Amino acid sequence: MTVDGQSMKMNRRRFLGALLKGSACIAVATSLPRLAFAAWNEKAFKAETLEGALSNKYPGLEIVDSTALKLKAPAIAENGAVVPVSVKTDLPDVKSISLFVEKNPSPLAATFHLTPVNVADVSIRLRMGETSNLIAVVESGGKLHRAQQEVKVTIGGCGG
Repeated sequence: MTVDGQSMKMNRRRFLGALLKGSACIAVATSLPRLAFAAWNEKAFKAETLEGALSNKYPGLEIVDSTALKLKAPAIAENGAVVPVSVKTDLPDVKSISLFVEKNPSPLAATFHLTPVNVADVSIRLRMGETSNLIAVVESGGKLHRAQQEVKVTIGGCGG
């Protein structure tokens, strides 16, 4: 009976060990969203003007127009609810890519934080309430680079 008793204890120990490891994994996984939102710039995302969003996102920094950014969006978006946008650059040391829609109620639409191992090429579908300038700002090498394009939004796909 000792062999069976020890074998049963080992199974209980393994079970309890697995249960504790699983609980630890669940605890870590549930804390990840809090870590992801820790760097969220609430003032920039809640700003109601383009100038307010830019000054809250990049306080005191100069933004220069750049041909090193490739901003791709349709000239005419027939459905403002899903406007496909992509930004690509070969600039070194890209830390972030942000997208602003000038006439949206909250102009800062998205920010992508990148690491040195990421390729600076992002795509997203944005909501645009009306015809507006779309602005991409890339933070690279301690400088801010900007590309801009007007996107015409039509209602019902009527073209104009």
